[in-house]
Amino acid sequence: MTNIAGKAYAMNVVTPSNPRITWLNRLLFMAARGMPDRLSGLLGLSLIHFARWVIIRPRDWPDLGQGKETISNDYMLFCSNFNGTWDQYIDAFSDGIPNGLNLFWFSATKYPLSIPITPFKTYITHNQIGTDYYFNATPGSAQRDIKTSLRMYDVLLQLEEAHRTQSPEAFAETYRAALGEVQLGFGDTGFGPVASLSTERADLNRGAYVAGSSA
Repeated sequence: MTNIAGKAYAMNVVTPSNPRITWLNRLLFMAARGMPDRLSGLLGLSLIHFARWVIIRPRDWPDLGQGKETISNDYMLFCSNFNGTWDQYIDAFSDGIPNGLNLFWFSATKYPLSIPITPFKTYITHNQIGTDYYFNATPGSAQRDIKTSLRMYDVLLQLEEAHRTQSPEAFAETYRAALGEVQLGFGDTGFGPVASLSTERADLNRGAYVAGSSA
């Protein structure tokens, strides 16, 4: 699956937006950049590498030889990289900043709100675009792995200096203290866990429910 590289997942969602009110979204984005504390629920999620929303106007689409496109809507492009499964990510987003999501997708056509979660997941599924090629510089490491590894590197440098200057007894005490400080950094790199069978069954059940509701 090209959306996945090791422990990381790449998500791209494109949603049509009402061009008469997307200026409100631009204003909301400016406010969010100026008041990042309002996004504390998002910034505190350690599974997210980054998340970005971009408004694409009809005149912004490139002409690659196909001729000028006739487009009546603006489009919201949402890109994100994260660790964990798709369901875990959507659940964390919906729980962390439900009101923020509603504001960011304020102008999106037929946006169902982030709560309840099932219509929101269905909306994301229908508007998500698969990743043709996904490069990740550290595919075997989650964001937390990288942060703890950097911390461990600093501690190793401190231990190197302590080993050079301290007595064996003093260094043994310093080493034990340092080990206790960075023990959470001994993570397991490699591929992340696959979605559980329960998640797969939930997806199937949700698909049947959505199909039945729209029939």
